[in-house]
Amino acid sequence: MRKYFGTDGIRRIANTQLTPELVFRVAKAGAYVLAKHSDHIPTILIGRDTRISGTLIESAMTAGFLSYGANVKLLGVMPTPAVAYITRKVNADASVVISASHNTYEFNGVKYFSNKGMKISDDIEEEIENIMDSGAISGLTAVNDKIGISEIREDLVEHYYNFFDENFKNDFINKNFTVGLDVANGATYKVAEEVFKRLGIKYKIINNNPDGININQNCGSTHLENLQKFVVENKMNLGIAYDGDGDRCLAVDDKGNIMDGDVIMAIIARYLKEKEKLKNNTIVSTVMSNIGLNKFSEDNNIKLKQTKVGDRYVLEEMLKNNYNFGGEQSGHIIFLDKNPTGDGILTSLTLIKAVMESNLSASKLRNVINIYPQILINARVREEKKKLYREDPIINEEIGKLEHEMESEGRVLIRSSGTEPVIRVMIEGKDENKIYEKAKRLSNIIEDRLN
Repeated sequence: MRKYFGTDGIRRIANTQLTPELVFRVAKAGAYVLAKHSDHIPTILIGRDTRISGTLIESAMTAGFLSYGANVKLLGVMPTPAVAYITRKVNADASVVISASHNTYEFNGVKYFSNKGMKISDDIEEEIENIMDSGAISGLTAVNDKIGISEIREDLVEHYYNFFDENFKNDFINKNFTVGLDVANGATYKVAEEVFKRLGIKYKIINNNPDGININQNCGSTHLENLQKFVVENKMNLGIAYDGDGDRCLAVDDKGNIMDGDVIMAIIARYLKEKEKLKNNTIVSTVMSNIGLNKFSEDNNIKLKQTKVGDRYVLEEMLKNNYNFGGEQSGHIIFLDKNPTGDGILTSLTLIKAVMESNLSASKLRNVINIYPQILINARVREEKKKLYREDPIINEEIGKLEHEMESEGRVLIRSSGTEPVIRVMIEGKDENKIYEKAKRLSNIIEDRLN
């Protein structure tokens, strides 16, 4: 079991749990593990989101890399998928994104990407942890002219802009289609607007004034209420919301209805199939996807492969079996032909294009999939106990009863979060009120037992 890394890198409260000392060790050990098979001085990119702790973590990370002898290029505030793309484009040895994604501002995190622009594997994360906690880390010290150097290279974002120009040039010019953009006061607050301007998309933008503490604060993909109201009041064709680091995208249709990752995947999968661009006629999703996605796939003669929760596992399945499209209900969607990580801006542009070319409103197009009622409640527990819920006899008995009750009309999924001190209780079924009562009852029991 990994000590520091979760399902999406290391994520903790900044400067108390994610301390500069810990980050320094993560950087030093990471530079060693990622570069030990290289025959040259490694170059590592660093991007971050808009959190107040971002420059603190960036400084500690940079110091760790330089003290090992690696060189660093600082990209500044940059969406996660932009960092991943640029890593491959400039042939860097690795990169790091400093972000806690959709979490509130007091959290921050560290995500490593390989030279291929993909999140590093579980095995490499374990190897980094072993070095961090061993005596060997003290010997990974560059001296004299071997000390690394850093430079600010925010100009490298042009590679990311060119990527969108190459893939969407002239697709949106002079189109009578207006989009509402909610950039969550996060990493996309400048980049998304610049992309939309360059592509000629008509848009209006909200939550694009980050102050270090307002990232994800009642905005972005985790809080869609303001975007729903914004889209309807301004009579827009579609609303787009990103999360704090820009690797996720959710949407709102012209009537203010939420379009989650399952709805977006269904619309885009059908679009790609019509264009003969859905490789092996398959969508890859996780077990968290709604039953409606299964039904949609059956009705449209599309195969559906499901993995355990986490975009890295979606990507692993795509790479293993030569698929090119997949993602999560949360809006973390991967177009493997374009970028090997979830990309909120890429997802939004593809969705806009699919809606435009359908000649239907977004509210009509979303009817391609019927979403079953789904309740997700986060039971807050002590961090050290969140993986022990199956060992508690009372919790285990209640889960068994619930699974038996729902087996003929829905499903139950209980799992511990890899990024927060919570256990997620998810139930799907036909009656929303009933499944809410069941989920709430179980979450209360979990909280009582594990706090």
